[in-house]
Amino acid sequence: MNKTQIRTILKDLDHVRTGGSAQELHAAEYLERACRSLGADTRIEPFEVPMAEMRHARLTVAGKEIPCEGYLCCGSASVEAPLVYLPGTDPVSLTKIRGSVVLLDTGVSYWVFRDLITGGAAGFITYDGNVRYADRDIDRKELRSFVACGEKLPGVNINAKDALFLVKNRGKTVRLEVEQREFTGLSRNVVAELPGTSDEWIALSAHYDSTSLSRGAYDNLSGCIGLLEILEAMKKYAPHRYGLRFVFCGSEERGLLGSKAYTAAHEEELGKIALNINLDMIGTHMGKFIAVVSAEDALVSYIRYTAAELGWGLEARQGVYSSDSTPFADKGVPAVSFARIAPQDQATIHNRYDTAELLSEEALIRDGGFLAAFTRRMADAAVCPVKREIPEKVRGELDVYLNRKRKND
Repeated sequence: MNKTQIRTILKDLDHVRTGGSAQELHAAEYLERACRSLGADTRIEPFEVPMAEMRHARLTVAGKEIPCEGYLCCGSASVEAPLVYLPGTDPVSLTKIRGSVVLLDTGVSYWVFRDLITGGAAGFITYDGNVRYADRDIDRKELRSFVACGEKLPGVNINAKDALFLVKNRGKTVRLEVEQREFTGLSRNVVAELPGTSDEWIALSAHYDSTSLSRGAYDNLSGCIGLLEILEAMKKYAPHRYGLRFVFCGSEERGLLGSKAYTAAHEEELGKIALNINLDMIGTHMGKFIAVVSAEDALVSYIRYTAAELGWGLEARQGVYSSDSTPFADKGVPAVSFARIAPQDQATIHNRYDTAELLSEEALIRDGGFLAAFTRRMADAAVCPVKREIPEKVRGELDVYLNRKRKND
């Protein structure tokens, strides 16, 4: 792909694409057309996702209304209770939350939510943004179904500046109101294929959705552009020994829902997938290129050797990356996630500042070139040089990441 093509994609998809939205569907159809234009057999695979229409959300303290966004899928309720600031979920702090609305420094993860329910909290408040930023943006968050496990607790998200105001005025009673309509909607994966000469496949993935405040150029249109670059490069030499399956995942930002849906729907076929190559955030002006390998440590060494051969600076390690590689690894498919991690003061995500200005067309072409070279080595191998097994160390990290085990238990 050239710079003009990359700029066109970034311009055409320069909009918010939250999972299950009409804007996400527009992006899915756009990517489907792009893959077909490159000569790949392409289809859209819908999957169900929980959705909600927020009708009313309000947070009031001492007669002052605090701007907020209600948590989608947290139920509908109205509570009035003391405010408790909870900077940590240690056992002593948790004894103070019963009957209170809890202000958290963290998001609402599975174990934090279990602590809130067990501790008897009446509701919760989270915040994002930065007290030093000029904006007062508030991200619209959701109580994820795999976090709630059928339980409800009213919650809102606020700006960091208002969180500081609440802490400075602690001891006040707050009123929290949430009213919404919850229903089931659809998100979509876009799947493009270049069949090989064998019946085995390499699956390449990248998510194309964004959060509610973000146009998601860096996170993760950049990864989608990388997939299109690889598809274009590999098509020139097709067929390869291994078929190539490109999965553009929907609803990643909602908890890897697209890759979870794909691996669940295609579980019987996963035995024929030798490797997953996942791209999540590449192509920035600054930042180091990394590879996180959810597979045997030999793949870490292979990637380092390939990078040295190609003169490519890279940091590789074994572990679990918070992206669409994780559901593949959890199903026993060796996986690697590639990313270019920019310094936080150069490129941020999940906010209004994630725009095309963060990206360099030259860097996207260079990153895509390395990734295509790595993919070609794998796709043309007589035997994929990666054992089809997930090491115990990685399985332990997967258990923690996927909430089957609490960290440090």
